[in-house]
Amino acid sequence: MFTAQGQAVGKGYAIAKAVVMSAAALEVPHYRIAAEDVDSESQRLLSAMASTRDELRTMVDQLPVDAPRELAPILTVHSLLLDDPMLTQQTCAIIAERHYNAEWALTSQGQMLVEQFSQMEDEYLRERGADVRQVIERVLRVLAGKPALLPGFSAAQEEPLIVVARDISPADMLRLRGGHFAGFLTDLGGPTSHTAIVARSLSVPAVVGLGSFRSLIRDGDYLIVDGFSGAVIVNPSEPVLAEYRERQQAYRRERAELEALLDAPAMTLDGIHVRLEANIELPEEAELALKAGADGIGLFRSEFLFMGRADLPSEQEQYEAYSRVVKAMKGKVVTIRTLDIGADKTLDGDATVATNPALGLRAIRYCLDKPEMFATQLRALLRASQYGQIRILIPMISSMNEVHASRQAIESAARELEKSGTPFARNYLLGAMVEVPAIAIAIEPFVQELDFLSIGTNDLIQYVLAVDRGDAEVASLYDPMHPAVLRLIAHTINAADRAGKPVAICGEMAGDASVTRMLLGLGLKEFSMHPQQLLDVKKEVRLSHSNALRVKVASALNRAERIDLATLVA
Repeated sequence: MFTAQGQAVGKGYAIAKAVVMSAAALEVPHYRIAAEDVDSESQRLLSAMASTRDELRTMVDQLPVDAPRELAPILTVHSLLLDDPMLTQQTCAIIAERHYNAEWALTSQGQMLVEQFSQMEDEYLRERGADVRQVIERVLRVLAGKPALLPGFSAAQEEPLIVVARDISPADMLRLRGGHFAGFLTDLGGPTSHTAIVARSLSVPAVVGLGSFRSLIRDGDYLIVDGFSGAVIVNPSEPVLAEYRERQQAYRRERAELEALLDAPAMTLDGIHVRLEANIELPEEAELALKAGADGIGLFRSEFLFMGRADLPSEQEQYEAYSRVVKAMKGKVVTIRTLDIGADKTLDGDATVATNPALGLRAIRYCLDKPEMFATQLRALLRASQYGQIRILIPMISSMNEVHASRQAIESAARELEKSGTPFARNYLLGAMVEVPAIAIAIEPFVQELDFLSIGTNDLIQYVLAVDRGDAEVASLYDPMHPAVLRLIAHTINAADRAGKPVAICGEMAGDASVTRMLLGLGLKEFSMHPQQLLDVKKEVRLSHSNALRVKVASALNRAERIDLATLVA
């Protein structure tokens, strides 16, 4: 028996035998070709890419009706990557210039692209490097003659299995749906990887980022997957197995109880109503939010429209995506964040070098620097607002000048639409992300100028503590419960309350049920999180006495003490 540790991305417990996904695509032949073979080798590559593209598009066209809605847009992005000149033309150039064989040239170019993504500040964008890697591995499988995905798996096998892989692409996930799988484990990936997104949508326990775990496992090894701690136990002893079977049964009972809360109001014991909204990344996730009982969309990240492509999305394309979400929410408020991209890579694919991307030309700074691109997005947002209430959320605001410039840009976009006779509505609300300490410290004028606020705790904590949580050497210093962080959150909430403006938290803290009572004690009445976390948070809300919690939390903050979460439950 031994234990491995990764990142839990799909809640629950899985207890089953392992089936190991083939890594044949990774064992790439490296050799040089003769000059006269360059054209035929390039054609071999392009044929494999065309075959892969056709396969992906066929998958999109033939998706089962019960397939996770996230799969179609993800598969589409993967097929579009195969048209990207950075992948196709540059790889053919490597074949021509260095006389590498197709596999070697493709992995060389792919590694360069993946490294560019890995240097990005934004975690979601960093994970998009996985898209490039997964597409390349699919092409390599075609070049190698399509080896079996799971050599140790039989479709006739009824026993649930746990898939162990280096990584699982969305297309591979779709191919695996015919089997009965208890969980997924991958060497690579993070909380925002597609493996994580799809696993959550399937409600399957999953752990990612396990390092070289796959190489240690054989088909038939007995595994326990802890979808809460991220632990994976290999060939457990009988006492450990018995303990986890009890945990698994207890969790199933707990989920059944939570489902009963679906239609219950999110109201504290002392009658305070709390809004529980959903964070989404894809338009298709709006329906998942509705099914989870969300009061609205608290954060719709618009980046998915811009990434994994060589061109910018048109106004019409954006309008269709935004209006799709607004219509799906059937009158509930939809908060859409304008483009939040870092300074380390521009949208046209040209790499740039920023001394410190986290502090560089990113988010609203980038948008104001690209007024035509920003205007296109704003026009699309205004057009979509005719179907319901839209809140436009501006990321990384740090000065009133940026607020004024953003409002002027929106009004300019409105005038353009009026001039062209394009239907739209002016019923939008304008808000800002509170993620830069400057706005949190000097919050009063911002709450007067803006219609609402949304606290992005992920970046706020990083900036307050000067800690990059993606850096393993200092990740332990990333502390959401640091008194300085909590005081800034409380200061922001109190200022918004005095001004009568709504304020939400949309960072990871909002979906962490273990800190729900602490956030209620800070005065928070609006949470936004992944749809799967809504019921857990609702349960805590309904068991809490808001005013009593405010007294306890305020007392601890006044003494500059760390808040003991256990005392908030008592």
